[in-house]
Amino acid sequence: MNKNMLTEQRNKESEKLDTFSVQEIIQVVNREDKTVADSVERSIPQITKAIEKIVEVMERGGRLYYIGAGTSGRLGILDASECPPTFGVADDLVNGIIAGGDEALRTAIENAEDNEMAGRNDVEDVVTEKDAVVGITSSGRTPYVIGGVRKAAQIGALTAGLSCNPNAELSRCVRYPIEILVGPEVVTGSTRLKAGTAQKMVLNMISTTVMIKLGKVYGNLMVNVQATNEKLRHRVVHIIQEVTGVDEKTAQKYSNSAKGDARAAILMIMFQIPYEKAREALKENNEHFPKAMKSLVER
Repeated sequence: MNKNMLTEQRNKESEKLDTFSVQEIIQVVNREDKTVADSVERSIPQITKAIEKIVEVMERGGRLYYIGAGTSGRLGILDASECPPTFGVADDLVNGIIAGGDEALRTAIENAEDNEMAGRNDVEDVVTEKDAVVGITSSGRTPYVIGGVRKAAQIGALTAGLSCNPNAELSRCVRYPIEILVGPEVVTGSTRLKAGTAQKMVLNMISTTVMIKLGKVYGNLMVNVQATNEKLRHRVVHIIQEVTGVDEKTAQKYSNSAKGDARAAILMIMFQIPYEKAREALKENNEHFPKAMKSLVER
């Protein structure tokens, strides 16, 4: 066993796991999970560098791609799929690529992660030199992911890598490496546990921070949320109230006039302008809400 492969080593705290009671199993899992946030914190400088560059790419009109296999691939797709409803962005702005394709979301596809050429081909099909690609692999050496990020680098895209082992091969293949050293898993080698939790935390950081910097959040309110169901329609009304101070009836009225767009409704109320003028301000500022608001203040 490679001594640097921390994710494959045995965890001394769980060596007799099969003899533990249900509560004892849960307690050891919980204790180990508590260490994940600290592991992520130690890598904040790496995470910061990667996110700053991804923001620059997306401000220039580029897209973000995650590429992974198994749990890592599923986490990338999960994060990507939550961006449109949460932040009101186009479906193809943040994307997930997984070894084995969509079938791999539900079923383990045998040997898919070992196919480096497939990773190269999947990236070549969609990525351009204007985009950013984040490779995700706990081991840091999954051939599919390595092939994908290498191809992305050849294309001229920005590359970052998220792994959970030191001196990972992935780190040598990307411009901005992120290594979250979570250590041995409770169940040896089961990287859907601490490694998966760490990856989810970092992906949350990436997408959330990028969207904030792209103007999809005002204060800490998701002003660009899409009112696609009853819960979110209520949320839009609440956001309008929070920002403008109007009562619920007024907020609902403006939400309807703004076609469920909280940003437009807020601008309409605050600056007493029609929907068309609010949309014009947003469009002129590349849909960046704080900048649109500032532009109206300065007029």
